[in-house]
Amino acid sequence: MRSCDNRSVIITGAGGGLGRAYALAFAAEGARVLVNDINREAAESVAAQIRDAGGQAQANSNDITDYRDAGLILAAALEAFGGVDVLVNNAGICRDRMFASLTEADWDAVVAVHLKGHFCLASHAVRHWRELGKQGVKVDARIINTSSGAGLQGSIGQSNYAAAKGGIAALTLVQAAELARYGITVNALAPAARTGMTEQVFAEVMKRPEQGFDHFAPENVAPLVVWLGSTASAGVTGQLFEVEGGKLSIADGWRRGPQVDNQGRWAVAEVGAAVAGLLQCAVPAQKVYGT
Repeated sequence: MRSCDNRSVIITGAGGGLGRAYALAFAAEGARVLVNDINREAAESVAAQIRDAGGQAQANSNDITDYRDAGLILAAALEAFGGVDVLVNNAGICRDRMFASLTEADWDAVVAVHLKGHFCLASHAVRHWRELGKQGVKVDARIINTSSGAGLQGSIGQSNYAAAKGGIAALTLVQAAELARYGITVNALAPAARTGMTEQVFAEVMKRPEQGFDHFAPENVAPLVVWLGSTASAGVTGQLFEVEGGKLSIADGWRRGPQVDNQGRWAVAEVGAAVAGLLQCAVPAQKVYGT
């Protein structure tokens, strides 16, 4: 039996790059796949490839940034497959600018696709799964979010993208804590792979090698995502995985570091020395990308 037999998956941004790799990998493991992409032609192509290989897939091009439209994505999957077990929030865009040059439109577009897009579809899915639970149906569902190294440590020229991806990391923690009672696990990943977005910025670094292991192939990320979507991952939730080539790690999140207690209100003149002492004890953060 394959790891995702009898499971149905929605993948956003699945017309190319990482989403396409996930869709093909899920299908190879027996899942029924709703291929969502704003580019209808790209979604149809991936769905057709899955069907040609003997799998089940449906293309969809509804907008994840519109709450009502996102509901239609869930409805399409329910109509096509009779149920939904896994949501992979993968779709994304970049509008890179140094902060001093960033426009409101640059900010809004990136936050809408990444952060609001993660909310809209997940909201509909969670309400559906919660209702199933109320009806006595056993729910074993998965939400897999997509953060980024830029969201975990920042990236020069990507304040909008980093803010949205950092928000997704925090969203994952809260979702995992709140949704376990409904039989839903929530994890996130920060993948490093060659996609339409990253090739614009890291074209030379991520170019395909002429021979040997393709370190930045999106297919390298897919096995983790498929495993997280399977029933085997039921005990794992609230984690953020970093994936690059053959490397797999768990991000070590924000936690309270060194502390000093004045046993009362600080005087302004006392704060500087206290902060200097804390900084001497603190573990330095990873450097912002590009510095």
